[in-house]
Amino acid sequence: MELRDIEIFLTLAEELHFGRTAERLHVSQARVSQAIGKQERRIGAALFDRTSRRVSLTPVGRRLREDLQQAYDLLQEGLARAEAAGLGAGQTVRLGVFGHAGHELRPLVDAFRARYPGSDVRFSEVTGGDPFTALRDGDADAHVLWLPVAEPDLTVGPTVLASGRVLAVASGHPLADRGSASLEDLADNHVVDLGPGAPEYWVASMAPFHTPLGRRIPRGPIARTFHEILTLVATGDCVHPLGEIAARYNSPPGIVFVPFRDAPALRYALIWRSSADSPTIRALAQTAADLGPIALDQPHAGTADEPDEDLTG
Repeated sequence: MELRDIEIFLTLAEELHFGRTAERLHVSQARVSQAIGKQERRIGAALFDRTSRRVSLTPVGRRLREDLQQAYDLLQEGLARAEAAGLGAGQTVRLGVFGHAGHELRPLVDAFRARYPGSDVRFSEVTGGDPFTALRDGDADAHVLWLPVAEPDLTVGPTVLASGRVLAVASGHPLADRGSASLEDLADNHVVDLGPGAPEYWVASMAPFHTPLGRRIPRGPIARTFHEILTLVATGDCVHPLGEIAARYNSPPGIVFVPFRDAPALRYALIWRSSADSPTIRALAQTAADLGPIALDQPHAGTADEPDEDLTG
């Protein structure tokens, strides 16, 4: 019996639905029926009882499922160990992040290193004004970017971080003393223009073009890096929405980070170039999926250990 036929049988035994089995395995329903029919002819007995309303295992099918599942699980475990051994040969993922986000990803990095000894993660900088070029040029293996990302050549992996948002305002701004900000407040101010290097839909998910009530949010001067954004904010030319990581690791003079009371939470996911998919990237993605999103605490100001580090998220 071929491995693919075993996968089809075990999946159908779990789903008990030909359509869902085909969708899950990315094959046609005809392929599922063909595989099951071939197995039944070989065994000489029906494996499933089929009616117009339901599919169920026969006693022979239940026994075969028990026997094959054990063998299949052992096979998958062996393949996983072999893949882990291959990954342990000094494989490093070049991961682009927004500034200090690498500090928050330590649980993921630790889990990845423990699961795949010899593998590692090396961080590089991503800016909001140019989030995809390093991926497409091959200068990074994956990025951690806020969602949504809808690029046809990029794969969106599991969510690795979840956080709130803050609004950066000058210390003399009326919002600085209010304790919180609303998305409607943006219509009364200019937000920073991140330039042409990032798609509008992606920029708008952080700094929208309209408030929930439909009021237009004016765009101000162009800034591509975190420190350029802070310069515009400090002079009072703009306010700008940011992820709460900005407030956790930065306390620049003349700037206040005000929590948003009505902005949706940010979710950051692993993103990589689909044509550059590799076992190492998939291993990091699987580790992230198993670990689940890392949730940041409530926004608080911190002191940046590296004041020249770039941060746009």
